Amino acid sequence: MTVLPALMYHSVSAVGGPMRDLAVPPELLREQLSALGEAGYRLVGLTEALELLDRGSTERLVAVTFDDGYRDFLTQGVPILKETGTGATLYASVGHLGGTAGWLGPWAPDFGPMLTWDELAEVRDAGVEIGNHSMIHHPLDVLPPAQLRDEIVNSHQQLEQRLQTRVRSFAYPHGYNSRRVRDLVASLDYDNATEVGRRLHTPAEKRLAVPRLQPTPDHSGAALVELVRTGETGLVPKVKQIAQPGWRVARKVARTFGKNLT
Repeated sequence: MTVLPALMYHSVSAVGGPMRDLAVPPELLREQLSALGEAGYRLVGLTEALELLDRGSTERLVAVTFDDGYRDFLTQGVPILKETGTGATLYASVGHLGGTAGWLGPWAPDFGPMLTWDELAEVRDAGVEIGNHSMIHHPLDVLPPAQLRDEIVNSHQQLEQRLQTRVRSFAYPHGYNSRRVRDLVASLDYDNATEVGRRLHTPAEKRLAVPRLQPTPDHSGAALVELVRTGETGLVPKVKQIAQPGWRVARKVARTFGKNLT
């Protein structure tokens, strides 16, 4: 059975503390992508990968994605993508462009500034697919209908109008989605959308909930090749799937007390 490994990167930098897994230093990113290429994988953005599978490609494909839209993606990531012949999809948190990653709270300064609109256009011009990561990086599955619509529709319209490009891929903030969220994304004619999942994508799965694997600073090039080959082993991916409905209820209750559990 054909499977598609999809990778979920965030910042191209070195960060300490509890958020360290969200940042992969430039030299390690180069090592990881080079190792995948040397292992015979073709590295492309998510929409391109899915289109190649639809056309019957038998290549060993890996979809490469980056969430949030930190400026270091342009300054550090794009040159490495070019050097290693890697295609990618960047998911922009539209309401945070030109600012900082406010949802990270006290750790936001560690990740530096977000891309500006002009810099996001540079990323587009470098051949990177631009995807949507909503407006304000809220967990979408617990939002009331009007706020949910604003998060998805307003961000979609801004990206397409300001970048003059079709936006075909969506990434759910924190990976959280539900039928209601997916239906709204589908109504805007997105070709695909991504969650976290921590497993390999198979053709039988929904294109509006493509699971991804997360490279971390602890993955050498060889370790990432193995992760791509096998997916995340153990019970964690399955347990996360089973626990989603109950965890959603807990997060909805927390929101009534003004807390955002992610």
